[in-house]
Amino acid sequence: MQGIPTSSAERAPAPDLARGIMLLAIALAHAPLYVETVGRGPGLLNDVVGVFHQFFVNNHARPLFAFLFGYALVQLSQRQAARGGEPAAVRKLLRRRGWWLVAIGFAHVAVLVPLDILAVYGITSVLLAGLVRAKDSTLLVTAGIVLVPSTALVALAMWFPMSQGRSTYEAGSIAAGTKGFAELLAERLTAWPFALVAGVFMVVPGVLAGVWAARRRLLEEPDRPFLVRAAWVTTVVSVAGALPAALMQTGLWAGPSAAALWAAAIAQPLTGYAGGIGMAAIIALVALRPGNAVSTAVQALGQRSMSFYLFQSIVFVAVFFPYGLGLQDDLGLAGASGVAVATWVASIAAAELMRRAGHRGPAEILLRRLAYRAPAAAARPDRAADRV
Repeated sequence: MQGIPTSSAERAPAPDLARGIMLLAIALAHAPLYVETVGRGPGLLNDVVGVFHQFFVNNHARPLFAFLFGYALVQLSQRQAARGGEPAAVRKLLRRRGWWLVAIGFAHVAVLVPLDILAVYGITSVLLAGLVRAKDSTLLVTAGIVLVPSTALVALAMWFPMSQGRSTYEAGSIAAGTKGFAELLAERLTAWPFALVAGVFMVVPGVLAGVWAARRRLLEEPDRPFLVRAAWVTTVVSVAGALPAALMQTGLWAGPSAAALWAAAIAQPLTGYAGGIGMAAIIALVALRPGNAVSTAVQALGQRSMSFYLFQSIVFVAVFFPYGLGLQDDLGLAGASGVAVATWVASIAAAELMRRAGHRGPAEILLRRLAYRAPAAAARPDRAADRV
């Protein structure tokens, strides 16, 4: 299986721009999980940030990531097919690459934190490799079937803390408290298989949506009128679906009924799929504008998305865990979100320096060397295939 590098001049800006912005959404979704009490700090500021999270971060970052991952699977498959790769060989490459993502994800969990998505997408790649060339109807039916357990899992995770008047971030907190590395490691490895299975269910609908969109080259060859309509419709649906949960989480809707709680818990993640895909449409519209230094730097970040995803975990462990700065007791939702934004900005600066120096991301280099193990492929890997 041979692959020829894709130069920067040949690359469409929208996919990389979307991956770069996606890392901000992931950082905002993950950072608050490292603090013990999200209510610490100025109450009004926490409420404002909390509303923003409900509308644009919670259950939006995951669908955006899933959409872009599915999009990348098709890009990889099409490039390999155009260069003479047989369908069976392409599927084998996707699965081999997926298994290596599982291995890297396991190392991520063992060394750093339980918030891993690399292994989830690795398993998803293995399972869905045969659907990349399937009919649209097959994609839609499969996505619809998996959407039921996917939404149910997230809804249950939201309903339980909301029914107790707690924040979903507090319920899902991974704050280390006073635990040492060994105790945290044992907890992570015990929970990892269950989180892996649940995570696969949660991302499959978004991945299949990305496969559908990539076949139509919606990010490489944007249809502006279509994207404008898609962005408006998905954003409105997403905001409307997140509104009940936002009102409950901020206390503006006090004492909701059991039926209202369940409705809010189901609506937020279900419409979050629309929100994540809508973000991709908005980013594609932005990419239609002439490029500038900022967009170029964000694209550089997107081209090294796996490396800087792992970088986020390193920073958050160093900032929040007790064997780092130990700020888990000092920051709330707003403070943690500030750390997330600062980490993303630092990532952009580092990625731009790497771009100027001609350096690729270390995680992307590692994955390429592992996945393209045949001598010919290792000599000329498909570098654009390493985005996660």
